[in-house]
Amino acid sequence: MLDVIGTVARLGLAAVWLTSGVLKAIDPDQTYVAVRAYDVLPPAAVEVVAAILPWFEIALGLLVLAGIGLRAVATVSIVLLLVFIAGVSQAWARGLLIDCGCFGGGGAVAAGQTAYLQELLRDAGFIVLAAWLVVRPRTLLSLDSQFENTGRTT
Repeated sequence: MLDVIGTVARLGLAAVWLTSGVLKAIDPDQTYVAVRAYDVLPPAAVEVVAAILPWFEIALGLLVLAGIGLRAVATVSIVLLLVFIAGVSQAWARGLLIDCGCFGGGGAVAAGQTAYLQELLRDAGFIVLAAWLVVRPRTLLSLDSQFENTGRTT
């Protein structure tokens, strides 16, 4: 039963990263707008983050989906999600009126259109999925478990 729970967590986390990354990758200009809206990075760094982030998220999603290096990838996921939580928290604390751009879009929004609390709670939920995989990375149909079954360890 724990393997099934882990598999659901793995597939859920993979869906998050793949959806987020693909939506950002198909609209790089909007990803730039979203990153810039946080107003914490110099323009050159905004360009770098906006260019790399979608592909990094897609890579995380593919690794989680395949179940490769699951404990390490889940740990990296937690770190990235904590960075996202810090970004949303500072935007909220500074009174910025932005959409997080977490799943595409992003940038300035009208007063009353922010969803900071929901975004923070959602990311906390994603951290729970990743934390499960850090604590118990064994899941069904993962490449890591295939290596276990052949006597090799990862």
